[in-house]
This record gives sequence, structure tokens and C-alpha cells, in this order.
Amino acid sequence: MRIGQGYDAHRYADDDRDLVLGGVQFPGERGLHGHSDADVVAHAVIDALLGAAGLGDIGMHFPDTDPMFAGADSIELLRRTAMAVRAAGYRPVNVDCTVIADRPRISTRREEMQRILSEAAGVPVTVCGKTTEGIGALGRGEGVVGLAVALVDEIDGTEGNGS
Repeated sequence: MRIGQGYDAHRYADDDRDLVLGGVQFPGERGLHGHSDADVVAHAVIDALLGAAGLGDIGMHFPDTDPMFAGADSIELLRRTAMAVRAAGYRPVNVDCTVIADRPRISTRREEMQRILSEAAGVPVTVCGKTTEGIGALGRGEGVVGLAVALVDEIDGTEGNGS
């Protein structure tokens, strides 16, 4: 078994884009700036899975310099990542993700986020929200951070291609 850790952070956008977290839109909330849909939750989950399988990071697979990924749906990127992890000889077991933001309240949409992420990854993905109590850049409402930990197991009992 192998463990991977994922991290992502995005600042709030200056335009009128939608806020997307864990594949869920939050109407009335400021969106995040990014090349894709800027879903910090999905991005952290992707990085955790890639790291666990020894496959690098999200930027290697879905670079923000590639026009093909402009406005990309991060849930679709997560689906592709789960397939790549399996192709490398690993079976994802589960992922746990923490979202750090004072707004929006994650608890109101947690179950929906978990369902969408779990379906895309093909394994249970849990999500929890934490606030900063107004501390620092996140407390000032400058952005959102996602942290994730993923567990994968070797499919055939031998090291996969990512080692």
C-alpha cells in the first residue's frame, strides 16, 4: 500500500466565474481564479492519487500552459487520473480531503461533493470543511485551500510502473 498527499490553493477570481468545489457549484459565491474550473478539492484529490502511485502531479498531466485544459471540468480530470493510477498498477482505496475556507460552508453540500468525487475516483472520497476563524489570507477571504490524502494498493502485488 502507498499513501499520497495532495494540496491545492486558488485565489478568488476578479470575474464572475462560478465557485466549484468537489464538482459542486456554489451559486452566489465568488469563483476561484485558475486555468481550469479551479476546483481546489478535485485538484487536491488528483494530486494525492498521483503522488500515491508515483505518477508526479497534476501539472505534469494537465498543464495550465495547455489550451486544451482551459476551463476544464476537474471531475473529468479526476476520472482520467483514476484510470492512469490503475494503468500504473495501483488500485485506489480511499481519499480524504479537507477544504479550508471561511466561505462557503462545506457542510451544506458535503454529501453531494462526496458522491461526485467518489463516482469520479471509483472509491470512497470523504470531505470535511474547516474555517480559519478569520486568520490570515484565507480568513480575509483571499482564496480557498484543499488538502487530500489518498491510499492506493498494488493491483497484482508487485510494484507498479510509477516507482
